[in-house]
Amino acid sequence: MDRRQLLGGIAALPLIGAGTAHADDAYADDMAILRAALALHPGLYRYATPREVADGQNRLAALWPGAGLETRYLALSRFLATLRCGHSYCNFFNQRRAIAKALFDRPTRLPFHFRWIDGAMIVSADPSGTLPPGSRVTQINSTPSAALLARLMRYARADGHNDGKRRALLEVQGEDTIETFDVFQGLLAPPPPGGHRIEAVLPDGGAKTLVLPGIDLAARRAMMTKLADDAEGARWQWAMRGDVALLTMPGWALYNSKWDWAGWLGERLDSLGGARGLVIDLRANEGGLDCGDPILARLIERPLAPPAIEQRLRFTRTPPALDRYLDTWDDSFRQLGVGGAPLPGGFVARPGGNRDITIQPAAKRLNLPVAALISPTNSSATFQFAMMARASGKVRLFGQTTGGNQRGINGGAFFFVRLPESGIEFDLPLVGYFAPPGTPDAGLAPDVFIAPTARDIAAGRDPALDAALAWVARA
Repeated sequence: MDRRQLLGGIAALPLIGAGTAHADDAYADDMAILRAALALHPGLYRYATPREVADGQNRLAALWPGAGLETRYLALSRFLATLRCGHSYCNFFNQRRAIAKALFDRPTRLPFHFRWIDGAMIVSADPSGTLPPGSRVTQINSTPSAALLARLMRYARADGHNDGKRRALLEVQGEDTIETFDVFQGLLAPPPPGGHRIEAVLPDGGAKTLVLPGIDLAARRAMMTKLADDAEGARWQWAMRGDVALLTMPGWALYNSKWDWAGWLGERLDSLGGARGLVIDLRANEGGLDCGDPILARLIERPLAPPAIEQRLRFTRTPPALDRYLDTWDDSFRQLGVGGAPLPGGFVARPGGNRDITIQPAAKRLNLPVAALISPTNSSATFQFAMMARASGKVRLFGQTTGGNQRGINGGAFFFVRLPESGIEFDLPLVGYFAPPGTPDAGLAPDVFIAPTARDIAAGRDPALDAALAWVARA
């Protein structure tokens, strides 16, 4: 399945499209282009009725004339979030440089990392040492942190009603060069002059009030815990915990990487002959390439097909007049539905859609217990990996319910729609993956559910990893 996790790196791909608008073009204004492009979206009505979508488009169109860049960006982001599609959003990493600088490069960020636990903002790291890990931030600039979370949730992308994914996106853990929380907090709730006024409860129960300066994009990036997507060399970590191997894979977005990830992974899997087992940590990994398939291929005895999923499109060929606004890395996407059979509801079956999605057993086998750590961040290729791992019966899943959605997601191929008047870009997935009726509107639950607590963070404990290592050691 040619799923693409597009959080960075796509801007470096050779794109096809992005011509200059003509005054007599049928799609000469942003709203006409938006409506025409969304008609290609396979999941447009998965969670909303045609009337609801039309009403949202009309409200957006009424606001658009004369509105500033910030207002337009927020309004379009809010509208796209109502589609409940985790791959439909105004992609931070695909905006033109001037727009990205105007919207995202602001000294408005909170100067620490945090997680959301039971609706509370829990500090996970503070380089200044002012707020120790495990501190609970109760108010930010006189707004309860839970109220700020609720406000920002309306702008966060996720599939269906999987709010765990939305909360995960609104954490700041040093895993993205541009953080979702930072973007929308900076636009909707920037700090007053002088910095952020913070009220917090420390791990020892003491209360603390302080003012912290807002930091800019460069300062946030200096706090990153994950290698950037364009970093050279190995992007994953391999360590032995006694006789158990720990493979940490914080990202699979390796489209432009020169690193031989398949060779690196193969060598390490080859080294497991005397190991007790393998633990794979995917908790920080939203997706990318299908880098988990080589692992599953070594575990299975027979071909492994994904759960029953129908791949649907909304078009055979794109409208020629619209093509100039649709950037992509593969021009064949403009004819994605040619030869596809008509389906009920105005869909077209994706021709050859089930090709290459079955994992074949590898010649080299692994006969040892394997655990995978999953989280709400997993919503694209890593969500699919979790589904395939569960179907294989060869991997035990630890952690929290994934992102994505068991009903199916939208992805596979993309256009990057550039609205010429405002200059704003949004990502448009082209393939809808639809599960049979009755499938839950939820992510995939782990076999062993373990969520961290504020006390775990304060003590530096990782209960999910500890449980997975213990299971592998005794399995």
